[in-house]
Amino acid sequence: MALVAVIAAGGSLAGWGAFSVLLDKTNSLEFCVSCHSMKGNYEEYQKSPHFKNASGVRAVCSDCHVPKALGHKLMAKVMAAKDVWHTVLGTIDTPEKFEAHRLDMAKRVWAKMEATDSRECRSCHSQDAMDIHKQRPKAQTLMQKGLQKGETCIGCHKGIAHKMPDMSSGYKSLFEDLKSQAAAKSGSADTLYSLESTPFYAERPDGDAGKGDGNVYPMTKVKVLERKGDFVKVEISGWVQEGVKRLMVAAKARRIFELSMTDAVANTMTLGEAEVDPDTTLSWQTASITGWAKTAAFTADQAGLGHYGAEMASAACGACHSQPQPGHLPANQWIGVIKEMKDGTALGTEDVRLLQSYFQLHAKDMPNAGH
Repeated sequence: MALVAVIAAGGSLAGWGAFSVLLDKTNSLEFCVSCHSMKGNYEEYQKSPHFKNASGVRAVCSDCHVPKALGHKLMAKVMAAKDVWHTVLGTIDTPEKFEAHRLDMAKRVWAKMEATDSRECRSCHSQDAMDIHKQRPKAQTLMQKGLQKGETCIGCHKGIAHKMPDMSSGYKSLFEDLKSQAAAKSGSADTLYSLESTPFYAERPDGDAGKGDGNVYPMTKVKVLERKGDFVKVEISGWVQEGVKRLMVAAKARRIFELSMTDAVANTMTLGEAEVDPDTTLSWQTASITGWAKTAAFTADQAGLGHYGAEMASAACGACHSQPQPGHLPANQWIGVIKEMKDGTALGTEDVRLLQSYFQLHAKDMPNAGH
């Protein structure tokens, strides 16, 4: 019995030793980059501070992607089976395929790291050992703000070891889907939402439509009154500041732009009684107006349009820091924030208009705040 116990113990130790060696082997840089599909990743990594830096400390793949605690580590190894499966399938076996999937893969990794409060980052980078005053002035400011807000490492340090994916590809794809499905989904709908800025006409144009008598802004809600050819007659309801009728907004005292128009068109609006906003002491009136616009500029898919706005916010804001939630600020304050930040993004003028409307319509002082 003693001999059996010794043999069993020896076998267990040998088995555990072999298993430990195997784990260490699969954590090595050589093992991680042995797959053909990792060639591009390895080249990107070699250009990063994690591969070569002034202090001579190198972080390999497993330092960032494999937990140190045994239980979490074993779970990560089990989950890695999907990588083997996709290698067999050839899902990312060419640079073109890899780029097509880069954004989705990056988002999954970022979400995983956010869920663990950047656990693997913190295994090397300790806040207690960090001398913030030795960082560059801009980095000091950003780091202190991030720490005060309780943000996690990956919120601001995406792309630290790999090339950043094309963040715009996600929301651009959603926009193309919305545009292609707009006619099918909005053909008989009574309520539509503008996908983009589009001219507004007092009368339905014949021939060359021209620049119009006004402009409908992105995400504006309209009521359908009539359809004729490529145009739709709509009713737009909102608020105007008393004496400033050329600009209609979505809510009283909140500059969520719905429609700008000429004086002649503004004079055809139906106006309600003036109401004083207690915060600004300005007078506002309910307003409604009818006119024509191109059907192709609208969709009935409000949820899809909201998803598009959220994806754009994630791409534009989440690339540099933790994505802000629309319900964090009141509607009017978002105008200044977006104006200040837009030059640091790749957004065009029309993108900025939609992003501003998205944040404002979901602001903390709107009925659907936080959604």
